[in-house]
Amino acid sequence: MDLHHQEVILALSKQHGPENLLVLLGSPDAESAQISAETVVLGDPTYAGALTEVQLGLDVYHILEPEIRSQVPEDVFEEQVGLMADVLDAEGISKTLNDIRAQRPA
Repeated sequence: MDLHHQEVILALSKQHGPENLLVLLGSPDAESAQISAETVVLGDPTYAGALTEVQLGLDVYHILEPEIRSQVPEDVFEEQVGLMADVLDAEGISKTLNDIRAQRPA
């Protein structure tokens, strides 16, 4: 997650409250999803951005997770995600995000 997006997420969190935000990822693999998820839940693991040591505890999901995919009309999902759903490791990404969500601060 780049530095600019970290600043935007921090500002939105302050403006609306972290309980009112949800981060939706479209990362192509579990590793990149993990870094982005850790950043918005536990703080920037690279210690480079505005979310360094800031535990926002935001809800974070990936577009391929069943609870999100089921909320998107099928035609929209096909147009926006399409074949990527067939080639990405949705199960691995979902497991990674479940592990990060389990670490959310109380």
